[in-house]
Amino acid sequence: MKTANARQLRHAFGDVMALISEGHQVQIVKKGSVIALLSPPPKARKPKNFKLPDFEAWRKRIFGDRVLPRNIIGEERESYEW
Repeated sequence: MKTANARQLRHAFGDVMALISEGHQVQIVKKGSVIALLSPPPKARKPKNFKLPDFEAWRKRIFGDRVLPRNIIGEERESYEW
């Protein structure tokens, strides 16, 4: 693991960033003790494929064959006098 102090960060930040972009972790040291750790971000994982639930079957299980009004809000807006 590479180390760098505050002076190196101020004056040679590009070199430290080059080490990090190559995949190395860099310890930041102050008076001989480690105060921080800079590391590259973790590799992006491929998102898992997932199946959406069957909402139509869920609706039928709850409400049965009843026909529900689709646009209740629209009907209320039309009847309201502005």
